[in-house]
Amino acid sequence: MNEAFAKELIHLAEEDLSVREKLASEGKLSNGYHPEMELIHRQNAESLRNIIKQIGFPTISKVGEKASDAAWLVIQHSIGEPELMKSCYKMMIENKNDINPSNIAYLYDRIQVFQSQPQKYGTQLTAEGMPYPVENKSHLNEERLKVNLPPFSQEEIEQIPGIEAIAELDNKDTEYTTWRVKTGWIPAS
Repeated sequence: MNEAFAKELIHLAEEDLSVREKLASEGKLSNGYHPEMELIHRQNAESLRNIIKQIGFPTISKVGEKASDAAWLVIQHSIGEPELMKSCYKMMIENKNDINPSNIAYLYDRIQVFQSQPQKYGTQLTAEGMPYPVENKSHLNEERLKVNLPPFSQEEIEQIPGIEAIAELDNKDTEYTTWRVKTGWIPAS
């Protein structure tokens, strides 16, 4: 196991969460992507890229479970870097037997939602706090159990908006749509 990279990854995740907590306590996280948070995410993404160049994807066997989870957090928060998130998702799939399966599920769903596509596992929420539309409501709990996520109740599943609601949900926040176009998540319309 690579102790140096493990420590670095854990430090990156802790710094991310510390800045997030500070900004949240100051009430600065609810109005778009805060520049300080974006800076941390970009710096952490660059550090992760350097680690990947040296050891490949930081799997559990390479850096330990805590550090592998920390690498996932860095990726999950690299929202301004679609290509990094997508390439890391591919690497996670290639190493799926050496990665926490729920991390793969969360990243898949996040990428899908940023691209205005239905998610598979129901991990990403709308601004109203309900799961964003899913690919298949009738198989949602099966998919969640495969990746060690707890099942939803039937009532919760029924409240998830249908796929046809994606455009309406995404169009509620024009700043979010503008940011996704600028970042490269979706094409300009």
